[in-house]
Amino acid sequence: MIIIGAKGLAKEILEVCKENKIHNDVVFFDNVNLDTDKLFNNFQILHDESSLIKYFKEVDNKYVLGLGDIGARKLLAQHFLGLGGIFTTLISPRATVGSSDVTIGKGVVILPGAVISNSVSISEGCLIYFNACVTHDVSIGAYSIISPGVTILGRTKIGEECFIGANATILPDIAIGNNVTVGAGAVVTKHIPDNSRVVGIPAKNL
Repeated sequence: MIIIGAKGLAKEILEVCKENKIHNDVVFFDNVNLDTDKLFNNFQILHDESSLIKYFKEVDNKYVLGLGDIGARKLLAQHFLGLGGIFTTLISPRATVGSSDVTIGKGVVILPGAVISNSVSISEGCLIYFNACVTHDVSIGAYSIISPGVTILGRTKIGEECFIGANATILPDIAIGNNVTVGAGAVVTKHIPDNSRVVGIPAKNL
């Protein structure tokens, strides 16, 4: 398994790899921060694409995204797919995922404490953070990030490349468009159009 990135989120994903008993086979890729070749003095960091391609071909071509920049996530996922990687889903065994009518796309990462109910659809490349709660009949569009402590209530639809800030609450039957940012602690009580940024209780456009 290769984790793309070697900073904050990547370190958290490493722990999920440990929970899944694959951490001994983890390698990181970071061609931006070149200050060290090891993370925690143990895990190898690859710094150039030629090394990455070789690793894909000779060792393991599964990868997950270990960075939280929404704009970069989609581009990098597609880029590494083109280099021969397999975009891989990683779910903490300490997350709770419903057993009925749950669809989870490729490259999704679900961190410890998250609760995913039944009849939920989570699209490609999403990140569901610690202690987020996604209740019944919710759909989350590709490459969206659901931050720690978020509550998404029933029959809500969240578009693609959205960022839902920590401890925000989305009330039932809400439609959130694409490329929407919901501020930390906000309470969303009405539909939000594409390309919006909302904050507050109730959430309002900035």
